[in-house]
Amino acid sequence: MTNDVLLDVKDLRTYFFLDEGTVRAVDGVDFTVHRGKTLGVVGESGCGKSVTARAILSIVPRPGKIVDGQILLHKREDRNAQSETVIDLAALRPTGGEIRSIRGAEISMVFQEPMTSFSPVHTIGTQILEPIMLHQNVTKTEARQIAIDMLRRCGLPRADHVIDQYPWELSGGMRQRAMIARALVCRPSLLIADEPTTALDVTTETQILELMKDLQRELGMAILFITHDLGVVAEMA
Repeated sequence: MTNDVLLDVKDLRTYFFLDEGTVRAVDGVDFTVHRGKTLGVVGESGCGKSVTARAILSIVPRPGKIVDGQILLHKREDRNAQSETVIDLAALRPTGGEIRSIRGAEISMVFQEPMTSFSPVHTIGTQILEPIMLHQNVTKTEARQIAIDMLRRCGLPRADHVIDQYPWELSGGMRQRAMIARALVCRPSLLIADEPTTALDVTTETQILELMKDLQRELGMAILFITHDLGVVAEMA
């Protein structure tokens, strides 16, 4: 149903302009993400999956650039509202205020390797509090409690202790749970999961996939799940 559409990507083209020539990393992609549902994006390494995800959030690294297409976000003021505003994310300035208000709030992303996504010189808490303070009108004390509650929901024991630890003090599975907590702390409508279990062992991978499905049911969010593994996408989508 059209009123269930959350994100509509039309003829998206993202190119990298190099001295050696132009790399057409994404060349005419179309897909639709529905509210509360999971859409799997499956493909081999280098086919443009991650570039597509980054294009949605306008974080394509230079010299990459969106050259054509639309990324239509159907934004509602709250989850129960019927009226919505359609925003073309591809038309927004990557450093502008409007896309910054959407990143981490309406749309969040979990990256493949949390060790490179977290800053090693700041605590887990500092990095989870950042989107809360940016997008919610709360005090720092309230933000800290929100962060601890989300860490607990993501299955981290002693969350009130973990929040003051550094990323390198946690195991790979715990870091990925903390990364998911950071992505979900502002309750986004869409979570982009870019190969979130690739760097994990099989047992931890299963736990993370179950966690994401549980949180999806609890929070009512949509998931854009990117992977090269058909077994994983069969489990999620």
